[in-house]
Amino acid sequence: MKYDGLRHLGAVAAQLRERGGNPRAANGGPLPSLILVTDTLRHPDPLPAMRCLPRGSAVLLRDYEHAQRASLAAALARECSALGIALWVGADLALARSVAADGLHLRERDVGLLSREQWHGVLTTSVHSLGALERASRLATDAALIAPVFATRTHPDARPIGVKRLREMVHEAEMPVYALGGINLSNASQLLDTGVAGIAAVDALHGAAR
Repeated sequence: MKYDGLRHLGAVAAQLRERGGNPRAANGGPLPSLILVTDTLRHPDPLPAMRCLPRGSAVLLRDYEHAQRASLAAALARECSALGIALWVGADLALARSVAADGLHLRERDVGLLSREQWHGVLTTSVHSLGALERASRLATDAALIAPVFATRTHPDARPIGVKRLREMVHEAEMPVYALGGINLSNASQLLDTGVAGIAAVDALHGAAR
């Protein structure tokens, strides 16, 4: 069952993807409109939210310091396969390969430590500035996650980019862009005229699935 909150976020994300021309990765596969970002400190069990995602969405395994990250990745891979959603593994090429992940996600500081030839699935990166967008472009990433768009509990001290600056960064980007950080039911519709290809979220998607 999909709850009203998740339906709303899914509808906004679907509009964003359509307005963005239904972007695809370099390998030809479609890019998702919704990305659920894991955070075991705030949401120990991601499965309820995963099971409410529309088919074709993605789950990004962040949790970089998780003590049993390999086991968590394997469990998520099985669940994602059963649900028809993609699994992206953050910042660990070997782990992404070991669970046959659909995507590899790099932190901004990881760009430059990997060549595009090392990974043939979907490749994304987090960015917080135009300079980082340019570096992501040189790496030929399939998409960038710009953060934080709004104030967020994940990085409470980070200054939000805001909708105006997000729109400017999307205009300069040479790849599809996702909005991440502080997105919720109240502000998601503010993204509709920014040019982003979709939404990546922690609290918004976990909370909407409760």
